[in-house]
Amino acid sequence: MTEITPDYEILEFAIAKEIEASNFYLAMADRVTSPGIRKVFEDLAKEELEHKAKLELEVMKTGRVVSTPGKLTIPEHDYILSDSQSLLNMDYKDLLLLGIEKEQAAFRLYVSMVSQVKDTQSRELLLGLAEEEVKHKLRFETEYDLLLSKKLI
Repeated sequence: MTEITPDYEILEFAIAKEIEASNFYLAMADRVTSPGIRKVFEDLAKEELEHKAKLELEVMKTGRVVSTPGKLTIPEHDYILSDSQSLLNMDYKDLLLLGIEKEQAAFRLYVSMVSQVKDTQSRELLLGLAEEEVKHKLRFETEYDLLLSKKLI
């Protein structure tokens, strides 16, 4: 028999992942020397905190206070864990590739959560956040393509 996880626990788990993603992007911003590229990472960190706020609001709509994530487990490959220490040895190309990978994993995570929540508004929010993560991935892919095109010239 499959254990059913309450919607608020799923949303709280997503909140923790948004905090993790924001911290990750701030660590990436600290790693790059270009002010323009740093701003891209800082903007992404800010957007992840905006996602967090939307998720917190959704939890509060249920009359609950936002707390730390419960026992919900998502396979690790569905959301790559941030390890800012490993960023120290990465060049910009590697950071972009890692960003692409993280955003793809975040998209998969939100899609998997959609099927687990019962509330229609929560489902719509999670689908919207999945779409946002795809946009983030596209930003990284665009930057990566630009970087490659500069190296080919």
